[in-house]
Amino acid sequence: MSARRPGRPASRRTTPRRLAWLVVVLVAGAVLVAFPRLLGGEVGGGAGDGGAGGAGAAPVPTSVPAGSVEAVVDRVVDGDTVVVTVAGERERIRLIGVDTPETVKPDAPVDCFGPEASSFTTSALPEGATVWLEADASQGDADRYDRLLRYVWSPDGTMLNERLVAGGYGREDTYDDAYRYRDRFVAAEASAEASRTGLWGACS
Repeated sequence: MSARRPGRPASRRTTPRRLAWLVVVLVAGAVLVAFPRLLGGEVGGGAGDGGAGGAGAAPVPTSVPAGSVEAVVDRVVDGDTVVVTVAGERERIRLIGVDTPETVKPDAPVDCFGPEASSFTTSALPEGATVWLEADASQGDADRYDRLLRYVWSPDGTMLNERLVAGGYGREDTYDDAYRYRDRFVAAEASAEASRTGLWGACS
């Protein structure tokens, strides 16, 4: 029996058991790399962040209050009434705190600056746009026509109700109890009236 030469290590044979373990390690590594993609995107991609994982989900503007409900615009009825789809249901929304001139009231003429108000709301809320609906417990959930009473937050982070008042497209409207943003709306109306903006200059 010949002796091994000094300084040269004995060769290691690759046994079936060792080969199987190597295959398991390689497969596990591949799964760890691919797993985030199987979940729908790269690590760190989430809904609303604009990445691949957020496709189809609208990012919520930081100005939108917590608890607001996401909806999709179906159509605009007039300046202060819109139809949206929320949680799979179509709902008519009456904007809180603002009254725009009439354009679709049965057996009634079109009011001064009504078409302009409707056009503004249509431009602000195009069909298919994502909006956020904020409720106000002080006003109840719906009016006598079964329209939900809400503040409507636009994709640009502004509140449509307030913009209508500030732009002179409608008047501040306190129906019964004071609503959450009444002081802001009153100030916006005073500014619009003082500068004769919108209906304040066109309909006097």
